[in-house]
Amino acid sequence: MTSTIKFGWLLFMLFSSVLPAQQKYTPSELVLIRNGDMDTALEIPQTTDSLQHAVLLQTSQDAIPENADTKRLVMRMKAALLATKSGVGIAAPQVGINRNIIWVKRFDQPNTPFGYYINPVILWRSKLQNLGPEGDLSIPDFRDQFYRSKVIQVAYYDLERKKHTEIVEGFTAVIFQHEIDHLFGILISNKIKEQQNQLFEKVDAYHLLP
Repeated sequence: MTSTIKFGWLLFMLFSSVLPAQQKYTPSELVLIRNGDMDTALEIPQTTDSLQHAVLLQTSQDAIPENADTKRLVMRMKAALLATKSGVGIAAPQVGINRNIIWVKRFDQPNTPFGYYINPVILWRSKLQNLGPEGDLSIPDFRDQFYRSKVIQVAYYDLERKKHTEIVEGFTAVIFQHEIDHLFGILISNKIKEQQNQLFEKVDAYHLLP
């Protein structure tokens, strides 16, 4: 086992043993979450609104997986994502709630289903990166090219508080990284400025023929 994978497992063990119990929803969050049934899509804030933009720039807190309001939030986030018709991922800050919950379209699985992830943590990222286009449901008319790790190891909880960890690669890994950035208040409109000051070397990859 390599040192990076070992470090990832150490992070996962820490992640598994320390899940805050005090992360209750605030009264304002509960109003937003409960103002509609499970199938009612939440509004997606836009950066063009200064107050909504402020929410998108905040760092999110963990959610309690088995909480009934977490389930309602998870389902209403899915409704919001499906209502866009073209979105491939969404994070809770994008519906106005700074909690660590995301949805991702799994292009790496049969029939590309959508999956939800509570309190996701990236344990490890490959140094090898992809360069590809990204847009954002919260940023109107913005699209650019971004560098993302080709492979990641991610840990998360489901609604029954069951812990999971898996290796994800390709475009699905890009979506995970994009949505988890949202949980730290990182928008691609800011990320592009950061990457303009970084140097990336093009690397060609080969495989051994039999």
